[in-house]
Amino acid sequence: MTTHAAVAGSQAERHVAGAAAAERASAAEPQVSRPTRRSRALPGLALAIALAALATGLGHAAAIVGGPVFGIVLGAAAATFVPALRGARWAPGYDVAAKPVLQLSIVVLGTGLPLQQVLRLGGASLPVMLGTLTVALTGAWFFGRLLGVRGHTRTLIAVGTGICGASAIAATIPVIKAKQAQVAYAIGTIFTFNIAAVLLFPPIGHLLGMSPHSFGLWAGTAINDTSSVVAASIAYGGDAGSYGIVVKLTRTLMLIPIVIALAVLTARREARTAAAGRGEPVPALRLRSMPWRKILPLFLFGFLAAATADSLGLIPTGWHAPLSTLGTFLITTALAGIGLSMSFADMRRAGHRPLLLGALLWAAVALSSLGLQALTGTL
Repeated sequence: MTTHAAVAGSQAERHVAGAAAAERASAAEPQVSRPTRRSRALPGLALAIALAALATGLGHAAAIVGGPVFGIVLGAAAATFVPALRGARWAPGYDVAAKPVLQLSIVVLGTGLPLQQVLRLGGASLPVMLGTLTVALTGAWFFGRLLGVRGHTRTLIAVGTGICGASAIAATIPVIKAKQAQVAYAIGTIFTFNIAAVLLFPPIGHLLGMSPHSFGLWAGTAINDTSSVVAASIAYGGDAGSYGIVVKLTRTLMLIPIVIALAVLTARREARTAAAGRGEPVPALRLRSMPWRKILPLFLFGFLAAATADSLGLIPTGWHAPLSTLGTFLITTALAGIGLSMSFADMRRAGHRPLLLGALLWAAVALSSLGLQALTGTL
């Protein structure tokens, strides 16, 4: 018995000593692991920033394309022609660019949304704007089913066409957790029809005899990215440029309800999947019991707070241009990181159907904008 007790005592001592050593190791671990994680992100993030700088320069030279599109193209090209850039050493930095940097870009862009100006001049455009947004979303559902384009690709093309191009896609990515190939295809589709709109809208507007206000409303509700709205509206002449920009800013506010709705639908889908995996019935949807803190992304509140701060005059007028440039650069950095995580082969596998979906939605939104203007007497 004494021998057994001695052995047990010895084992207990070894167990206590081992536990103490483990505690000391775990206590020391955060001091090492945190800076290590940050340093692991530096190479990939630095590369994304460098490509974003190059893309921004190209975007200034070819404003019709814009820096963000160049960002994802350069990233995808680099990953395609230099396969080593898709290695584990670079991935943490790409992830930082595609998530925190992307979310920060949306907050910064909110500083360029003066709500009082939107309410004063954009109210008249609201019927046309809501109508075209409805056409874009319902058209994506209908044509998407018809063409066999489903899932996140369809959603991203819909919000990009219906709201504000790359910015809307950027705001939607973290909510629905889209894959890089889906993002790239959606942005490529939006980019294609941005160029088509800039080239075609002004001559069509003159052919129809549209006033500058009518054309600004058409451009602001039917062209995707802000840069393309500006390019087409200024090319048309008169005050179409300033009016088109205000309409476009008003349209950008539609991000808030759309992102919230997508967040709720995503949470509901995840709950249904989890319940099916456990063999349990799908829980009933109760808004009060929804995990709102997890559903509503923090950057959405930041976006609204930034717009409110600008409306209250808390952001000096001289800061608007630098902040707009910063926001666009952050989006370009994020898209470069996304591009670096994929290759053109990923896009080729998606086929031609998403591009056809984008074409149908683009035409439907452009025609419905003209039709709604005719019905409301603003054409």
